[in-house]
Amino acid sequence: MIGIGVVGLGMATKPHMLAIRDLRAAGVARLVGGFAPGDARRQAFATQWDAPVFGSLDALLAAPGLDLVLVLTPPGAHLPVARAAAAAGKHLLVEKPLERTAAEGAALVQAAREAGVVLGVVFQHRFRPAALRLKQAVAGGELGTLLSCSASIRWWRDAAYFAQPGRGMRARDGGGVLLTQAIHTLDLLLHIAGPLSRVGALARTSGLRAIDTEDMAAAALQFANGAIGVLDATTVAEPGYPERIEIAGTGGSASLVAERLELHVKGRDAEIVEGAMEGGGGADPMAFDHGPHRTMIAEVCAAITERRTPMNDGATGLPVLHAIEAILRSAELGAFVDL
Repeated sequence: MIGIGVVGLGMATKPHMLAIRDLRAAGVARLVGGFAPGDARRQAFATQWDAPVFGSLDALLAAPGLDLVLVLTPPGAHLPVARAAAAAGKHLLVEKPLERTAAEGAALVQAAREAGVVLGVVFQHRFRPAALRLKQAVAGGELGTLLSCSASIRWWRDAAYFAQPGRGMRARDGGGVLLTQAIHTLDLLLHIAGPLSRVGALARTSGLRAIDTEDMAAAALQFANGAIGVLDATTVAEPGYPERIEIAGTGGSASLVAERLELHVKGRDAEIVEGAMEGGGGADPMAFDHGPHRTMIAEVCAAITERRTPMNDGATGLPVLHAIEAILRSAELGAFVDL
């Protein structure tokens, strides 16, 4: 079994730990232990999960049987933790975003490459059954030439969410709704429809929270394949609604709402892939099933065992960072920006 260590024991820990528990029962992976700088976090983790904890990152990295490090810290700490783990020969699975900027993300990818370790990025939405089917349909040409590809993320985050020190601040999170919340759906749109070539955007802070990052953003999108579309992202839409991806092509169209897909291909009956219509769009950002996390971690474990690149290879987490930076630059300039 692949031995897993967890660094950063905050809100993102729960779905990963539930996934590791399932994978242990399946004989795929086991928990070596966790580390966070704060003693209170370590004690809470040890109690909740009946798990070993380590007093330092170095102690965790030196633990016998450790193969894979899950980096679940705030983004600004991803790069130094990943560098230390890679230098110790440990494989990596890094929570989204890879880092606060595309340049830092590229440095993280390079560190893993130089160390010869597997690097995965946590974009679990790619592993939802409906998303996998939509990716297959588009890649296989079932929708023909793509014409219109859009995403809507109209979520809500309450005062309790922003009460955590540094939440929504550039110094801690590196960005606002685009980098912290909408990144999952935007990444999935790019994963399915391909990279962007041009954006024109607006972004602002609502004033509902004492933050210095955007909580509302809208952008016109032009894809490298010629398709156009829009991105609508916010965390001010109380009580929060399921995220959506809409794709139309010369051969049909598709609507992906949270985990439910409606696929309409010309000349065929509609295909429905059932899934949850709720997720982390409301006041509880962790209100989603951990199944996609389980599939994602299992994929990284398989990649380690088989000595191959995982489907969620770290380098595939860079295009969404470039897209977000272009959107924010366009909003600042008041002009279209080419990627």
